[in-house]
Amino acid sequence: MRQRLHPSRGVLAALLVAALSGSAFAQTGRVGGTVKDESGQPIKGATITAENSNASPNSFTATTDDKGRFSIIGLKSGQWSFTAQAPSFGPESGRLNVSTIGAPNPPLTFTLKKGGAAAPTSALGALAAKDLQTDLAAADQLYNAQKWDEAVAAYRAILTKAPSLNVINLQIAAAYRNKKDYDAAIGAYNDLLKVDSANDKAIIGIGMTNLEKGDLKAAEDTLTRAAEGPKPTREVFYNLGEVKFAKGAPDEAATWYQKAIDSDPSWGKPIFKLGLVALNKQDKDGTIKIMEKVIAADPASPEAAQARQLIEQLKK
Repeated sequence: MRQRLHPSRGVLAALLVAALSGSAFAQTGRVGGTVKDESGQPIKGATITAENSNASPNSFTATTDDKGRFSIIGLKSGQWSFTAQAPSFGPESGRLNVSTIGAPNPPLTFTLKKGGAAAPTSALGALAAKDLQTDLAAADQLYNAQKWDEAVAAYRAILTKAPSLNVINLQIAAAYRNKKDYDAAIGAYNDLLKVDSANDKAIIGIGMTNLEKGDLKAAEDTLTRAAEGPKPTREVFYNLGEVKFAKGAPDEAATWYQKAIDSDPSWGKPIFKLGLVALNKQDKDGTIKIMEKVIAADPASPEAAQARQLIEQLKK
């Protein structure tokens, strides 16, 4: 019988490095759909916002055409929140697990009801919905062009016109993180927390910014407090696992990854990271079993694609 050769420590280390590098699997997805009124008539000029705190960029906007259709391109894989709103109509929201590979994402259909929610319109202050779309698109274009200072100025200009759109601070903070101005990024997150003290996106952002800054203790303290709070999210658990892994504490990291999995068993990212913990320990068989769980739980995710390649390499 021909004996299968087991990968050496050096090979496993190389696989770990490759697995930690997500750039080779950076893909984006498209989501489209329609916005109609209660009678089934299309609503022209409705604004659709997509948000995902774990993605970068973490927000996109689109406007419907004369047939009520919209399309958003560039979404990373994961759970996205979508909100449709239009003047004189109440907003409607929903969530979709966006896929970037395999089958296309299902279309979204929003049915807006007349009246009953003037708040979304008035919340824009001096900025009309159409102007908001234009200004956000311009700011996002600067962000995507990596013109960080100009993007920050554009986002802040929107905040000046519509102060209640505090969530824009998340994008401002992301721009600062990209230019490695970590203190300014933390300041932007804190600006959001002043008006929304429980915003987990901002809390996670502060923790991960401290990690990027090299202040592991501050990152750990921030996320530990969030994890011990009244309503910790799966993202808090996952990112605390990331900090523990970065500290060289894989067993502690595994504990928090498992908590993230318990919160959402269909989320492939923390399962994949458990596999990396096993890979880091040179546990080939354990790694393969966990990577197979990634594929079973979240088959269309980038992590599943990485898992397939790791399994193929480990079985050689």
